[in-house]
Amino acid sequence: MKITLRQMEIFLNVVESGHLTNVAKKMNLSQSAISMSIKELENILGRPVFDRINKKLVLNEVGRAFYKEIDPIFKKLSDIEYEFKNSENKGMIRVGASTTIVDYLMPSIICSYMSSYPDVKITLKEGNTKEIVEMIKAGNIDVAFVEGIVNGSDIIQEKIGVDELAVITANKAMAAPCYIDELAQKRWVLREEGSGTREVFLNYLKDKVSDLNIFFELGHTESIKSILLNRECFTCISKISVRNEIAEGKLFEVNVKNFDCKRDFLMIYHKDKYHSTLFEKFLFFSKKLMMKMLDEEQRIKQNV
Repeated sequence: MKITLRQMEIFLNVVESGHLTNVAKKMNLSQSAISMSIKELENILGRPVFDRINKKLVLNEVGRAFYKEIDPIFKKLSDIEYEFKNSENKGMIRVGASTTIVDYLMPSIICSYMSSYPDVKITLKEGNTKEIVEMIKAGNIDVAFVEGIVNGSDIIQEKIGVDELAVITANKAMAAPCYIDELAQKRWVLREEGSGTREVFLNYLKDKVSDLNIFFELGHTESIKSILLNRECFTCISKISVRNEIAEGKLFEVNVKNFDCKRDFLMIYHKDKYHSTLFEKFLFFSKKLMMKMLDEEQRIKQNV
């Protein structure tokens, strides 16, 4: 579009006043600058919009039609500018989260936030930890919540909680006390490459198990739970993700001796990200609510 907002503003002021001198004073511009802007506008449209009558600019038939279209658009743009200048709670935040957090934590956080700030739009991208980190680095999202290990000097990390991983099966008989190396050659279904869950678990095993029999890899925790229910195998996933199934007796936590596999829940964003008031409010709100949810999860585990 060749027509500028400045040309629109000058045009509307000339329509209101009719005299270039008055418009020049009002806008703190020279009269020649006002005149040149009107001529440029008419050149873009290919036709005059004013008749020059008695040293006054009066809208002609083309100008009246143009005014009818432009006036509401410019007023709307002015309203938008005013709202954004005077409201810290209006805008869009692009959020990313890894699978476990998306499925079991983020829905409550986003719904709660949008209830408190209805003029803020939230978009949510899902992926494994590696994919989410790449989105942050590329500037495709503003802030993200992941679990696992995050590398990169251009990523700011804030720890917001600790998540416990557990060895899970659907066969109660297979949940008997044992050591992790005794299960190594059993069939395992794990998350895909790039998953924070997988990375933390395999990193934990590296000095305990030389070779793990991974027979299936899936990209989603819910898919893994479906496989568990239909096959005699093991997995290692977040306790948060199987709390309901364990309570219902559908899945069982294996009593692995001396098994202490934990990971940090992290809030991450790019080191060069501009911290608007809106952005800072979202960080504070979401971090506070997620920490509260994780604390409640720990209390539930302690009471079980």
